[in-house]
Amino acid sequence: MTLYRQRILEKIRELIEPLGPLEGALDFGSGDGFFAVQLKDTHAVGSVTAVDVIERKSSLVIPILYNGERLPFPDNTFDLAYAIDVLHHCCDPPAALNDLIRCSRKYLLIKDHTYQGSIGKLILGLLDEIGNRRFGIPSPYLYQRGWAWVEQIESSGWRRLSLTYPMRCHTGMIGAATNGLQFVGLWEKMHA
Repeated sequence: MTLYRQRILEKIRELIEPLGPLEGALDFGSGDGFFAVQLKDTHAVGSVTAVDVIERKSSLVIPILYNGERLPFPDNTFDLAYAIDVLHHCCDPPAALNDLIRCSRKYLLIKDHTYQGSIGKLILGLLDEIGNRRFGIPSPYLYQRGWAWVEQIESSGWRRLSLTYPMRCHTGMIGAATNGLQFVGLWEKMHA
């Protein structure tokens, strides 16, 4: 486990453990399945369903594969839907976010990036290339600018429970340059 993943996992556990036990969670863009396995082991979540557009050769879980356009689940299927550093890899992040929102009946957790200017976007692009190219994972560089995704979530009937920004994912010089580009948020669906 990298220090980066460890810090994200600690923060996510801190956020979801008080909500539990949750019956089921959706891991959107599960990658190698690391977070699906770790969150299942916390006992805060009864089951975790991993979904992705590809299966990695060294996956810890076998994801349900889908076409990247519409998740293969009915509305309100999961107590928690989450995406960790995934939305910016989608061809249409707002549409992917809406689909993720559709699948959750209670909680939504997003860990991703935000930037304000061209330097921040350039740094995110470089980090994406360093972190993902070796796994063959492309990035269309569609990062959240400002708080567009947060506004989208909250205008869709979700109440913010927590927003950690900047999120301390890295240390030293890398942290000084990148922690201000990292955030994690937790929202609860408001019922009519």
